[in-house]
Amino acid sequence: MSYLSLIFILLYFLVLFLLAVYGIHRYLMVYLYYKYKDRAGRVKPEALGDPPPVVTVQLPLYNEQYVVERLIDAVCRIDYPRDRLEIQVLDDSTDETRGLAARCVERHRASGIDIHYLHRKDRTGYKAGALQEGLEVARGAFIAIFDADFIPPPDFLRNTMHRFRDERVGLVQTRWSYLNRGYSILTRIQAIMLDGHFVMEHGARNRSGRFFNFNGTAGIWRRECIEAAGGWQHDTLTEDLDLSYRAQLRGQRFVFLEEVTTPSELPVEMNAFKTQQHRWSKGSIQTAKKMLPPVWRSALPFRFKLEATYHLTNNMAYLLMLLLSVLIFPSIVIRVQAGWINSFWIDLPFLCAATVSVSLFYLFAQFEINRPRWIWSPFYLPVLMSIGIGICLNNTRAVMEALLNLKSGFQRTPKYGIFGKADQADQADQADQPGQAPRWRDLRYRGNRNWLPALELLFAVHFGLLIYYTAINGIYASIPFLCLFFAGYLYVGLASLWPGTASQG
Repeated sequence: MSYLSLIFILLYFLVLFLLAVYGIHRYLMVYLYYKYKDRAGRVKPEALGDPPPVVTVQLPLYNEQYVVERLIDAVCRIDYPRDRLEIQVLDDSTDETRGLAARCVERHRASGIDIHYLHRKDRTGYKAGALQEGLEVARGAFIAIFDADFIPPPDFLRNTMHRFRDERVGLVQTRWSYLNRGYSILTRIQAIMLDGHFVMEHGARNRSGRFFNFNGTAGIWRRECIEAAGGWQHDTLTEDLDLSYRAQLRGQRFVFLEEVTTPSELPVEMNAFKTQQHRWSKGSIQTAKKMLPPVWRSALPFRFKLEATYHLTNNMAYLLMLLLSVLIFPSIVIRVQAGWINSFWIDLPFLCAATVSVSLFYLFAQFEINRPRWIWSPFYLPVLMSIGIGICLNNTRAVMEALLNLKSGFQRTPKYGIFGKADQADQADQADQPGQAPRWRDLRYRGNRNWLPALELLFAVHFGLLIYYTAINGIYASIPFLCLFFAGYLYVGLASLWPGTASQG
């Protein structure tokens, strides 16, 4: 074996090892979730006090014509004393959203609700800038935030505000639920992914006293906590994650309420999903670069610092997955030519550490919140892992942009006001069937398109050839793993070029 071949093999196993390390971290999340489960006792909502604290609800918007009225109407139905509730519609829109939002605000203002329409022509700081400007004129001691794709239930404040009786609490975050979970296979997979994030990650971190983050929406901040931490800053694309770490480093306590859910809308087309994933991936690495130095300089226990490192660098796994996609073919060819067929059993422990951990992580999350139907979850896991692999090109691009300090604007995730199943929503006519959204393909917003789908399909061909090569050489144990790569790249590439592909299932 040549030195070059040996280097390929060593790099391949190094990448496998690092992916296994991130996989093992998911085992840790499951372990911590159940180890500290007794700390998750539900606290019965209490009286809000007399008088209750003033709450300002902020609604940051940018070109949301299909959901803006739904959002404002829902917030105006929140059950809270009217003289103690202020609503800010923070609109940076450049399209018809401005008129829709302004008229909706005026209608509710005429009914006696303290609601204000604040429009910015200059989008400096994007969402973070809008939140900070709204904060400067807000009258509330507590700040609730909802993105345009959310529908807060009327009892939202009744179920959350009592947790602020503890003066150490700076944030209360609720769990997301999904209006269009069953719309397509893509939305089902997104829902399972986010359930894992909220239930296992937030649950484990919150219960064990480790840092977790505000998710940008469906939560309430103590105003003093925001201001003491330095306010909203826009030097990263994940201003919520950034502020969360700054606040917790100052000793603020966060509370995650798994039992309180806030309905939201998931992206229904692949390019919108990729836009969202790009922003989250890039922003998390930007935040890691910004916040890990002060985390490691702090007096936190070592295990908390290590967990924060896993948390903030987790999207580096996409870069590793892309490297694995490149290295796996030469690794197999080199070993076949060298006669090392039996060496492929060495790969299995690493592959299992990375894949079985993911499966158990999401299965336990579904078991905790979806027990009547969780038994069907295993059937979605291969699809989930395939899509996770398929978007690694998109997310690796985001990670590299963050590492190289390449700037990009805040790209919003398109929302269409769509719920139900794809076949129902696609056939619905809004004028004839109130409550149903029109076909999203007829609407104006789209996720960003770029050159990546061609490369994703090229990787699909790459893995198709590799599956054939391993089959004719009798390396059958590798084929199931290679099929995940093939299916993931093929689906993501096709669904990006022909978005209707993601609306099937």
